[in-house]
Amino acid sequence: MGISLAAPRYWPTWLGVCCAWLIAHAPRIVQIGLGRVVGAGLFRFARSRRHIAETNLQLCFPDLSEEARADLVRAVFRSVGQSAIETAIAWFRSPAHYADRLDVTGLPHLLSAQNQGRGVVLIGAHFATLDFAGALLSLVADIDVIYRYNKNPVIEWIMRRGRTRLFGGVIERKDTRTVVKRLREGRTVWYAADQDYGRKVSVFAPFFGVPAATITAGARLARLNGSPALFFSHFRDMATGRWSIHFSQPIQGYPSGDDVADATRINRLIETEILKHPDQYLWLHRRFKTRPAGEVRPY
Repeated sequence: MGISLAAPRYWPTWLGVCCAWLIAHAPRIVQIGLGRVVGAGLFRFARSRRHIAETNLQLCFPDLSEEARADLVRAVFRSVGQSAIETAIAWFRSPAHYADRLDVTGLPHLLSAQNQGRGVVLIGAHFATLDFAGALLSLVADIDVIYRYNKNPVIEWIMRRGRTRLFGGVIERKDTRTVVKRLREGRTVWYAADQDYGRKVSVFAPFFGVPAATITAGARLARLNGSPALFFSHFRDMATGRWSIHFSQPIQGYPSGDDVADATRINRLIETEILKHPDQYLWLHRRFKTRPAGEVRPY
């Protein structure tokens, strides 16, 4: 750790890190209670994020009644509150403590794809259990992950430290050269395909019937080395205190050479998984911020 991370301006961040460590080691009943408090607080005070969630859900589920949509927004924030606690656990505790609470389906699909030796593109999405499911995934598979650099150097250090102990490689999302290199070495690379990174790296494909800027990186990466591509989803069950991970079979005919068709196919996979647990998707990100020509941003 560099001396700069101990500068006074980072002391509030370190205080937050200490709190996160304590939360990660607290009894499960305390963690659940804190998650509810965090979720309720975010719902009340994070008004801009609440507006984004409300807008996304209105666009994606126009047939829901206002009352049902309002209930879903509250459920989304409850889920996000639990996600905050799970992230602390992922960073500061061994996932082995939760191995007996994990259910995995489709793992032979991943292992078979890995055995081909051409690398595997593991495509995911921003479900609420992202960090914790990633930690649990490390118990059953050896993969590399792509992540987004955090501007706060303390958070960046903690985040990389937490992920490096779990995964074979931790690659910043702009480091395409390393991603390609790892695939050619036969590695499995996991990335989320549902963020809006703008027109330069995306095509417009329907997401719940709404045109959404959808990145084409997955198809490009799979094409480079003939790597099989699988879809990966993950959820929590608050009633049983268990988490589930599911791997699809290799996506047949992907990539097809048609970027829009490939992006549409991935979005449909994401939609199918979202519908299983709509509250456990991260509706708080601005999925529709980039619009086709002539359209106004909805947020």
